[in-house]
Amino acid sequence: MGSLFRSEEMVLCQLFLPSEAVYSCLSELGELGLVQFRDLNPDMNVYQRKFVSDVRRCHEMGRKLMYLRKEINKDGIPVMDTGENPEAPQPRGMIDLEAILEELENDLREVNNNAEDLKHIFLELTELKHILKKTEVIFNEVNQQMGIAVASQTADPSWEDEQVTLLGKEGLRTGGRVRSLGFVAGVILREKVPKFETMLWRVCRGNVFLRLAEIETPLEDPLTRNPVHKSIFIIFFQGDQLKTRIHKICEGFRATLYPCPETPSQRREMAMKVTTRIEDLNTILGKTQKRRHRVLVAATKNIKNWFIKVIKMKAIYHTMNSFNFDVTQKCLIAECWVPLHDIKIIQSALHRGIKRRGSYVSHILNKINTSEDPPTYNRTNKFTSGFQNLVDAYGIASYREINPTPFTIISFPFLFAVMFGDLGHGCLMVLFAAFLVLREKSLAAKKTDNEVWNIFFAGRYIILLMGLFSMYTGFIYNDIFSKSINLFGSYWHINYNQSTVMVNKCLQLNPSLSSNYDQVPYPVGLDPVWQLALNKIVFLNAYKMKISIIIGVLHMLSGVCLSLYNYIYFKDRLSIYCDFIPQVIFLTFLFLYMVLLMFIKWISYGPQNDFPHSPACAPSILITFINMVLFKEADELKNCNTIYMFAGQGAVQKILVIVALLCVPIMLLAKPICIMRQQKDKYAQLANVHATTENGDAGAGRVVQQPSPSAGGHDENEIGELFIHQGIHTIEFVLGSISHTASYLRLWALSLAHAQLSEVLWSMVMTKGLILNSWIGGVWLCFVFGFWAILTVGILVLMEGLSAFLHTLRLHWVEFQSKFYKGLGYAFTPFSFELIINPAWNEVEE
Repeated sequence: MGSLFRSEEMVLCQLFLPSEAVYSCLSELGELGLVQFRDLNPDMNVYQRKFVSDVRRCHEMGRKLMYLRKEINKDGIPVMDTGENPEAPQPRGMIDLEAILEELENDLREVNNNAEDLKHIFLELTELKHILKKTEVIFNEVNQQMGIAVASQTADPSWEDEQVTLLGKEGLRTGGRVRSLGFVAGVILREKVPKFETMLWRVCRGNVFLRLAEIETPLEDPLTRNPVHKSIFIIFFQGDQLKTRIHKICEGFRATLYPCPETPSQRREMAMKVTTRIEDLNTILGKTQKRRHRVLVAATKNIKNWFIKVIKMKAIYHTMNSFNFDVTQKCLIAECWVPLHDIKIIQSALHRGIKRRGSYVSHILNKINTSEDPPTYNRTNKFTSGFQNLVDAYGIASYREINPTPFTIISFPFLFAVMFGDLGHGCLMVLFAAFLVLREKSLAAKKTDNEVWNIFFAGRYIILLMGLFSMYTGFIYNDIFSKSINLFGSYWHINYNQSTVMVNKCLQLNPSLSSNYDQVPYPVGLDPVWQLALNKIVFLNAYKMKISIIIGVLHMLSGVCLSLYNYIYFKDRLSIYCDFIPQVIFLTFLFLYMVLLMFIKWISYGPQNDFPHSPACAPSILITFINMVLFKEADELKNCNTIYMFAGQGAVQKILVIVALLCVPIMLLAKPICIMRQQKDKYAQLANVHATTENGDAGAGRVVQQPSPSAGGHDENEIGELFIHQGIHTIEFVLGSISHTASYLRLWALSLAHAQLSEVLWSMVMTKGLILNSWIGGVWLCFVFGFWAILTVGILVLMEGLSAFLHTLRLHWVEFQSKFYKGLGYAFTPFSFELIINPAWNEVEE
């Protein structure tokens, strides 16, 4: 078989590269993406490797690029994606790129630092401007209050006592004017004001006078660029001791204090100067921001290309760290896994790398014989990659093991469609998948973090096939949004007169009468008359249940037959005789025989047949199968001469069961016993060889040690483990054959549930929009149709589709792949720039 049905044949190669051309050769191999290198220095830590300094330089350049990308995102500048894929620069070009990034980073940091300092100054001047404005208002209010207080002091003798409490006796003079009252003004965060007031009151014991005013417009924080709300405060006090306490409290609450003149004229003069400085700062900040924008725009044009170059250089040097130097230190030695069919392509890439470097020494590529299991490499394209991912999620295939993906491409959407069969719902899936497929290039270019969307887009071809197969099975079921299509007319006819039809709610049609039924099969699918039948569920139950068992048995048998290709390829004749043949006989003699009984029952028992071949004499397949396994005779039905479908059925069934049961001990014991005999024969041959050698060397006085019993390879413990493993495998297969066959009944159950749910949704929602006849009914129908469409897409397509998808996945993983697929390999991870750059760039974008 070709690579479509098996993984690529891999070889382990030893590669000798001249030191001066290693970088260029790896650059070519990275673009090719067909070589997986092995680490030849596993015991050496990262810091002891040869090219660790170069990796650090690349890491430092990557840090600078990340800094530039963050600054570009802050300004909301879109990154230009030209679609270019620049080559990895030569080591000399690395110095130039370092210089460019260093200059850009220094220039941008200088601009940012200058802008941050200017914004700090702008914030301080803005706060001072608000303080001067608010303090003028506060001082005017205080003066008015003081004037009122002086006028009323003669009428209120207690006024002097209150002033003494705040200012002390020495703070009063004639006329009640304040003699030595100081104040401080500043700005504090609005959320800290309550605690600030409480602290001032407690520490100063109420001997201060605090006035607050809010700044209406929020101010911008220079560091975070977030808006902050602040309040202005003025604290009046007397004495240096209170002044010291107030300064400490302001410092603790991170409040900013500003100088505020005492006289109104000085405050107005300072306000004019502050306004002038703010205007100048606005001009300077605008020019600084324009310069920063120019730097970032210039960097935006090349940042992705720079990022690709840095990632490629880092990947090359990281890979070179896994190489070894030869004795002369003039060439590097590498070991790598490569696909056998691509060796010529790899050779050409190495030639290009050496030629580009101008080296006179060629490379050497040798194949190495090894007992190590090679990696598994399955070639995929955009169509098969989704199905391959479904298989790999179960387990990476063992090396050269048969690949289930080609078979899954057909069986997976078909089994899904059996459960999801509806022409209308399948059409919705096809339309959605067709949109994704037809616009895949433009949609792939739009990077998104939506995980659900990415899953749908990655499986667009799976959805497309599932929709197409669902349309096919929906056509077979004659089901479109729970309704039928009358393409060929009905083969059933009503012979009752009009009065009988109008009076009776239910009428029965006899299929044995040619006047009621045409006695020929319907051309395609189900007759549309079953949509009106009351026994529709009973008929479809029997039909879909048998179809599910037939599909399941054939699916499992195909899985067992695929195991034969594995045994033949790996030349495992013992497994063919001890595993494959007994398994096929067991499945065929029991479950395939049950499938044959279904077809015999459909053919032999018809409505026009007389006893004993009338439908009343048709035995139950399930009861027949149970009695067959239990060696029990079924009860004879009334007016039926026999309980069997054909002559000699009882004897045939007994023979089939006995042969199937005899296969169980063969599967259980044959393989371990044969291996044990092979080991004994091998040990006997080794013993004879040693005995001959001992006799021949006896005269020379040489002593030859007798070989131990375990020298043959499998000792007693390994033989015991083999018996246990084979026993588990046999029990799993025998019991699994029964449980797996029953597991395929989920095809019948989900198909029936999907059809009934669709019918309920139509009858309980859509029919409500058809009850009105006037123009209002048309408007009402639009609303009802919208609600019905939302429920159809949300429940029947998405939820039911997800349920059917998961059940189909289980049928493939457990019932199908377990018959032949081990999945014990490890994936081929080539040195590929494409696999490295795309995830790294997506991480930067996030």
